[in-house]
Amino acid sequence: MSARFVVSKTDGGIPETIQENAEDTENVEIIVEDNKELDGNTNIRNDIFGGVNPEDECHAPLYNKQDEDTTTGTLPLYEGAKMGTLMGVYFPTIQNIFGVILFIRLSWIVGIAGAPEAFLIVLTCCCCTLLTSISMSAIATNGVVPAGGSYFMISRALGPEFGGAVGILFYLGTTFASSMYTLGAIEILLTYIAPGMSLFGDVRSSGGATSSVMLNNMRVYGTILLFLLAAVVFIGVKVVNRCASLFLACVLLSILATYIGFFSVHTRSDTRICMLGDRLLASKAYGHCSKNDTNIKQLFESTSFWNTTCIKDIAGAPGLSSGVFDDNVDSQYLDKGEVYVGQKADNDQEIQSDSKTSFFILLAIFFPSVTGIMAGSNRSGDLKDAQRSIPKGTIAAILTTSTVCILLCLNYFTSFYITLTLITDLTSVLFFAGTIEGALLRDKFGQSIGSVLLVAEIAWPSKWVILIGSLLSTIGAGMQSLTGAPRLLQAISRDNLIPFLNLFSYASKNGEPTRALFLTVAIAEIGILVANLDAVAPIITMFFLMCYGFVNLACVLQSLLQTPNWRPRFQFYHWFASLIGLCLCLTLMFVSSWYYALVALILAAGIYKYIEFQGAKKEWGDGIRGLALSAARYGLLRLEEGAVHTKNWRPQLLVLCKLNEDLKPKTDNLFAFVGQLKAGRGLTIAASVLKGDILERNEEVDVAKACLDQLMKNNKVQGFSKVIVSKEINSGLSFLIQNNGLGGLTANSVLMAWPENWKEKDTWKKFVYTLRVISKRHEALLVAKNLVTYPDNSERLEGTVDVWWVVHDGGMMILLIFLLSQHKVWRQCNLRIFTVAQMQDNSVQMAKDLKTFVYQLRIKADVEVIEMVDTDIEAYTYERTLVMEQRSNMLKQMRLTRKESRKEVQAIVETHHRTKKGHTSTPQPPDTPVPSIQVHTSSSTDTSQQGGGGEPNKEHPSQMNLQRMDNAVKLNKLIKEKSSEAQLVLLNLPPPAKDESGDYHYMEFVEVMTEGLKRVLLVKGSGHEVITIYS
Repeated sequence: MSARFVVSKTDGGIPETIQENAEDTENVEIIVEDNKELDGNTNIRNDIFGGVNPEDECHAPLYNKQDEDTTTGTLPLYEGAKMGTLMGVYFPTIQNIFGVILFIRLSWIVGIAGAPEAFLIVLTCCCCTLLTSISMSAIATNGVVPAGGSYFMISRALGPEFGGAVGILFYLGTTFASSMYTLGAIEILLTYIAPGMSLFGDVRSSGGATSSVMLNNMRVYGTILLFLLAAVVFIGVKVVNRCASLFLACVLLSILATYIGFFSVHTRSDTRICMLGDRLLASKAYGHCSKNDTNIKQLFESTSFWNTTCIKDIAGAPGLSSGVFDDNVDSQYLDKGEVYVGQKADNDQEIQSDSKTSFFILLAIFFPSVTGIMAGSNRSGDLKDAQRSIPKGTIAAILTTSTVCILLCLNYFTSFYITLTLITDLTSVLFFAGTIEGALLRDKFGQSIGSVLLVAEIAWPSKWVILIGSLLSTIGAGMQSLTGAPRLLQAISRDNLIPFLNLFSYASKNGEPTRALFLTVAIAEIGILVANLDAVAPIITMFFLMCYGFVNLACVLQSLLQTPNWRPRFQFYHWFASLIGLCLCLTLMFVSSWYYALVALILAAGIYKYIEFQGAKKEWGDGIRGLALSAARYGLLRLEEGAVHTKNWRPQLLVLCKLNEDLKPKTDNLFAFVGQLKAGRGLTIAASVLKGDILERNEEVDVAKACLDQLMKNNKVQGFSKVIVSKEINSGLSFLIQNNGLGGLTANSVLMAWPENWKEKDTWKKFVYTLRVISKRHEALLVAKNLVTYPDNSERLEGTVDVWWVVHDGGMMILLIFLLSQHKVWRQCNLRIFTVAQMQDNSVQMAKDLKTFVYQLRIKADVEVIEMVDTDIEAYTYERTLVMEQRSNMLKQMRLTRKESRKEVQAIVETHHRTKKGHTSTPQPPDTPVPSIQVHTSSSTDTSQQGGGGEPNKEHPSQMNLQRMDNAVKLNKLIKEKSSEAQLVLLNLPPPAKDESGDYHYMEFVEVMTEGLKRVLLVKGSGHEVITIYS
């Protein structure tokens, strides 16, 4: 099958991507045409999409376009040197891995840990990096990878918060790695090559790397070398690559010389060591290895072991055929100052441990030697094709550095150039253990053989091959770290995640991140001033392990979510392997140094919360969003499985807002009140209706929605906004009430403001219609009256919050006052509950039982029972009866036993709807606090009026309305007597009459009933129990 492409001719001829991938384009015909542009405004596109409105167009150029988010606030980006796989990834990676630890610490680790445990240390580190490189290859081949490398991959896979946090730590790890390599180079230079260069005395004196002489020299020479490396990096990446090629050639020769030396050392080595029993002596402690030596006699003749031990002069490197491997199997973990396990040194001429050692400490020290796997990916912005170069170069480098030069064969397999040989580090462990005496292996600085680097001592043909090669290797690795770290910081800065880092997004004319380089050098200087290689290495380990862990996590997440965009070209990965890599990284972090791991995690969490606080408004289609979507889908499906239990019930609010001509709510107080109610952590949907046609008011919908979103944000209300357009307001409100959520996550309560000008333009009709719709949907209703007087979030109220509990409909109002009391605005207010009883009720016992019920609810509130005749609460009679009939259904949903049902609040009310004579007392808990409880008989009642048991009034409607209004006046007078100074009054909202002709009188009734009260919240329950005494 052939393909036909028409492209434009540019100054550069055929586009670079077509040239680069020419080997893959079989049966492809490319036609190059002049005078046609493909920049989004071409003649070709106009011919095809000529009729498309530019505002509706969503087509974007597929190439030659940079992400706007990555260039904000920076100078125009410079297209830097475009490197291939070898120079861009393979050589930097292999040079970082063949670094300081391999040459100056691996033999010491073998001597301390023993061959099996050292083998396990190296194998664990290699498995961790290999699994991470496989995960990184999958992510890198799932799309274009511009500048930023590992940071870019993590941030686009896990989101800006995770990407920024891990990216900063990885940057710090890479920066401190340059310090580690610089210190290693100075240690090799002063200890093994030119000790005469010391400025502060003999560097071979006791104390080793921790002596003040060595530390001061490292600080001075380390600073000089760091500035020299920075100067080379400042010139440009091309110069770095030229130097890297030379350094790498020396490194490879050193590796080859080392392995030849393993097989030939027994034929040419004259390395001799002096053993006094199990004690290894420093070479300068004696002239001749014998008890007759004057220096040895002077040092040890007075010791207790002098007469019982013999002294012997033995070969330090007897060779592979000597059988020394068996002696190096057991571990010898030493404390500081010990010459062997459990024995402290008697003087400074014995080879002794300069620090405490353990399996996990050695693991933390060795791990940085395998952390160069991302040296190439950090240069992703300078690569021609990062998708190809990163996996090929990284995996090839890992396999190369994990092999020895015994069997070399090149194999082209699945587009990777792979060198298949035995594992370098692993075989080095075995060769060290089988070639060199254990005591000499534990001599970290070679003091027993004249302060010679041990690897250099066995190398062929001369030790200078290793000394020069190891020096150039560490210098080159430090240069690669100084090259990658500034580019990583620049990529983070360009994404504008951390505002104060935007300064470092600048690039020079030749494309170098100069400002980021200056900061990197300053931070690296801190590591130089620490001057202790073994102290810097664990810090680097933590930062790199965290980065590797998140790379594996990103691969696991993307693989399991199976998003349509997850289409990596690299197919040799599996989510379970990445999961193993993630677990391995976390395990290594805590077993190597749990306190460093905690510090790294705390730093990452702090950066994460800072980026989140700054509001990183980046939408990169990351896996965390995909995970949230999957979790939301799963949760919604689970919510559909059954009704919400009373213990899990919380107000899910639908907030109905009326907008003014500017498409803004008339007051912010409604949203402030919503925020004060959100102790329940429920759903909030702010909704509004615009009258008209959606085709004409579509833009206004977006403006209104933005206003609602801003108000919710200002008042710290988490939720959603919804604005619809309807030809009739009533129809729109009905639609919002019926369709305001998804599945089980829908609003169960409606909050709206009382229409203060309800007499104008039939506003009262819309309000009562909305009330009826809510009632039909069995949802709760909260109506805020006198909304302009409601407090904002900056106020702190004192006084009382009063509940007038006329209809006991499941504890809705008690739950509301509890939620309000959790907010700082209402926290200082005392809670009072006034419950209305009828004349025939047992009011005294009801007060005691309700007080016990409130105590069992764990709510601190005073309870007071008010007696009124039936006619005074006639407006609530129907609803009270209805609630009694619904009670059995409520309790059935709660799945309570008969005995438990009697303790619910509705049962208490019903029990006392009888004569006082037939009632028995309910026991009261012994430790119940005793608030003030009073029983009142309303002074406004008229004994000549009809009782609650009579027939409904059959008088003329106007006379009936007159009586209802009189009842409203009486109830209002009683409420004002008790709650005139209350900060908030919660009152049951009576239901409207079935006949619409009485709607106007209903509004007047509610208005009169609440007249003179400062703030009123009218509440209508949903008919469900919303609070219970049971845990």
